Amino acid sequence: MKAFSLTLVAAVLAAAQAILVGPAVAAEPSTTHSTAPPLMVIVMDPLALPLSCPCVKGYAQRDYDQLGKYLEGRLHFPVRVVFSETVREALDKKTGGRADLVIGKDSVVRRQTKRAGIGVAHVAALTGLDGKTTQTGLWVVPAKDPAISISDIKGYRIILGSEDCDEKNLAAQNLMVDMGLPKIKKPETCSACSDGATRILALFKEGTKSATVISSYAKPLLEGCGTIKKGDLRVIGETESVPFVAAFVNNKLPPSTREAIQTALLDVAHHPRLCKSLETKLGFVMPDQSNASAHVAAKKN
Repeated sequence: MKAFSLTLVAAVLAAAQAILVGPAVAAEPSTTHSTAPPLMVIVMDPLALPLSCPCVKGYAQRDYDQLGKYLEGRLHFPVRVVFSETVREALDKKTGGRADLVIGKDSVVRRQTKRAGIGVAHVAALTGLDGKTTQTGLWVVPAKDPAISISDIKGYRIILGSEDCDEKNLAAQNLMVDMGLPKIKKPETCSACSDGATRILALFKEGTKSATVISSYAKPLLEGCGTIKKGDLRVIGETESVPFVAAFVNNKLPPSTREAIQTALLDVAHHPRLCKSLETKLGFVMPDQSNASAHVAAKKN
């Protein structure tokens, strides 16, 4: 009888609580790292460790996986970092056709995202260990070649970089025009600096005078990796400075997300360990409006 009374009291109290509180409200679905779609980051920086080689201590070993972890913490949703030589390769083989944030050579990212039909906005530029956000193209010839300056290579076999790389193509041709040489309508090109360097050395041995252009950042790597021996090449000219590594966000991202990504990138400067991982002196900085154009202005003949 006593047990029945206690049971009755408990039932009454439960009913009263249900009347006072009302029916339970279903919890809203939570957006967690496990369910939210990841931010797709395509890294094309030639100084990123997976795209370079650890031949020169403390150089060309940028750890963008650390940037991915940092962005996850700042943005509160998952981030996936992939490495690729080209935007198209990343879209087709690594990201399922998505490109939310692309970090790489300024001119390369602009041209390749345009060809892929992806609208992007330039949100930041990465400073190097020297604090600069620019690079140059270096005109080189075999060390024993008689050429002293660009004006001396008239009639040479010229090997430029791909059209996507301003420092090795458009800016290089601008310098030729400045030095009184005609612009090349259909130049011979090669993708990698190492290819151009080894090619002109081989041509020199065959008795053919030739010259090529390498990216300023690549010179230490060519010698450090043993592609060429120190002293094999000689610099006879340097192009104007062009933008180097930059960050671009997809225009289709919500404005709040684009702004959050930009703010997070600009705050990298306040994280010394991350700056060390990215081999940067000042972190990411606001795009220089004077360098925000897609291409270096081509000079007419």
